[in-house]
Amino acid sequence: MKKLYYAGLIALGLFEILNVYFIMPMPGSQQRETLDVAYFLYTSRWFFRGLFLLLILISARSAFRTLQRWIPIVAALPVLLIVYFFNFQMTADHMFLQPATLTFRSKAESALSDSSLVIAVSDGREAKAYPIRYIQYHHQVRDSLGSTPIMVTYCNVCRTGRVFQPVVDGRPENFRLVGMDHFNAMFEDNSTGSWWRQATGEAVAGPLKGTVLPAVHSTQLTLQRFFYLYPFGKVMQADVVFKDSYDTLGRFEKGKSRGELTRTDSGSWNAKSWVVGVVVNGHAKAYDWNQLKEVRIVHDSLGSIPIVVTLASDNQSFAVFQRPARAQFVMQNDSLISDQGQAELKSLPAYQEFWHSWKQFHPDTEVYK
Repeated sequence: MKKLYYAGLIALGLFEILNVYFIMPMPGSQQRETLDVAYFLYTSRWFFRGLFLLLILISARSAFRTLQRWIPIVAALPVLLIVYFFNFQMTADHMFLQPATLTFRSKAESALSDSSLVIAVSDGREAKAYPIRYIQYHHQVRDSLGSTPIMVTYCNVCRTGRVFQPVVDGRPENFRLVGMDHFNAMFEDNSTGSWWRQATGEAVAGPLKGTVLPAVHSTQLTLQRFFYLYPFGKVMQADVVFKDSYDTLGRFEKGKSRGELTRTDSGSWNAKSWVVGVVVNGHAKAYDWNQLKEVRIVHDSLGSIPIVVTLASDNQSFAVFQRPARAQFVMQNDSLISDQGQAELKSLPAYQEFWHSWKQFHPDTEVYK
């Protein structure tokens, strides 16, 4: 019976480690297809905890029948530390918290620099900008655009900014950051416990697997460009509660982060190189950031859809539009000028990402060269 006590302690400690290991960026945890294992462990956690605690309890009396009663006590201490650490320190929702309050200011009121990079949304009547230096810490910010609830998300390990409607089967849903898979943030819904991938908005584990959140069109640009396009717009301000957690110097957004997970590779087509990814009607394509800085404008097509990819002179603001089939454009003062006179262009969803992230979640993507 005494051996059961120590076996229960060891099993409980290992379980708590594995329960977090597969959904956090630990050595070797993100490269393999372990999502189903991680979800099984997580959803069965109380069964395993109860089983191992039962083993410990029924054998504890035997373990303490010794003159050296300090031995079973000392053996239990590291397990208690593991339980605490991996449940209250290492879990994603304890490490990255949502803002306590949301404050927005106009251009005249905001203290943010013009070069700050933001994820912007607009419905034509209202425009809001969310600085990457803030949302890359929070991972998600819940807000509304007009009467539409939105969920602004960002994963700094993938450099993916996405905006969704937090609505499942027509009903509002709440989400919490649960961890990551293949280095991309995952959220868990409160209703079913399904896990949702940040880069695609798709449920990848649980009862709602295969369901996709409604996407909200967003753009990535500098704050200066945002206020030029939307002079009536407003920008999210820092929550003072998290001022020590924010990247206030904007090192990440400028590609100067030194963290192994968040660093940028200045070369092309490496794992941490920047690309602009576009998906139209199921066709995916990636454009090298360094090439875009050289040419500023690319005329291309995705499937049968003609597009134009642009990068502004600030080397940060980019956009992709569907263009008339025979139209050619030039950039003048960061504006598109058509050889066919005025042309109304449809903005297409486009994202700046690390190359490893884009090809991971769009394996059939075409590379523009």
